[in-house]
Amino acid sequence: MYVTLNNEQHYVYTGGKAWVAGQPTVVMIHGVLNDHSVWILQSRYLAHHGYNVMAIDLPGHAKSQGTPPASVEAAAAHLIALLDAAGVERAALVGHSFGSLIALHTASIAPTRCTHLAMVGSAYPMVVSPALLDASANAPLKAIDMVNTFSHSTLSPPPSSLGPGTWLYGASRALMRRVLASNTAHNVFNIGFHACNNYTGGEAAMDAVQQAKIPTLFLLGEFDQMTSPKAIKALSSRAPLATTVLVPGGHALMSEAPDHTLHALARFLKH
Repeated sequence: MYVTLNNEQHYVYTGGKAWVAGQPTVVMIHGVLNDHSVWILQSRYLAHHGYNVMAIDLPGHAKSQGTPPASVEAAAAHLIALLDAAGVERAALVGHSFGSLIALHTASIAPTRCTHLAMVGSAYPMVVSPALLDASANAPLKAIDMVNTFSHSTLSPPPSSLGPGTWLYGASRALMRRVLASNTAHNVFNIGFHACNNYTGGEAAMDAVQQAKIPTLFLLGEFDQMTSPKAIKALSSRAPLATTVLVPGGHALMSEAPDHTLHALARFLKH
């Protein structure tokens, strides 16, 4: 479905189910140069098991109009405005990579709007190497290949991921190229990487989340080379009651370890 915000159309995938009044809502936020489709298995399952799902395309990405957010703070402000426009008072926030920082910051500045916070494939600080920053600006297709090499720990998917014969590297590369091509006015790749690299509010945001007693999950890929599980310690050390789950996959854990990822999210959202 589309939500109108500031005279722009913003796409929200609902998991193939109509909105049901009174059901809990889950908002799913993608990472750099991705879109709603990275959550395809998890979003459809949740939509068919008692949740309203909003798997969004960030502004300026894929099916959403608008200007790509140049900072985590700007993306969080957009997300709150999107919830307002959609008439959603409270929701669980589930974010992957860049999206995890957006979910964290949103929960910290609007804690009464957040029922749960799940940070998937996350790290803080989310440092992006100078080589990737440069390549995303000047050789984005090369950077897409680099990111996919670092993001995957296996060549072939498990049976429940997308379907027989799926090539994870190829599917992810095709998605990233498609999202890059969807916005010829702005380099959403480089903008997103800079937003991750420049975010410095993680500790204060996590302190606010914990003070508000928002249930928190760190869902991490055991073999992640983009956001190593070790790189979450700056946040996890400030969240002693949070749950940490390691799954057997890399940074693209929603497709590399789809069942593990889904089961961890489903268990977390029940509490």
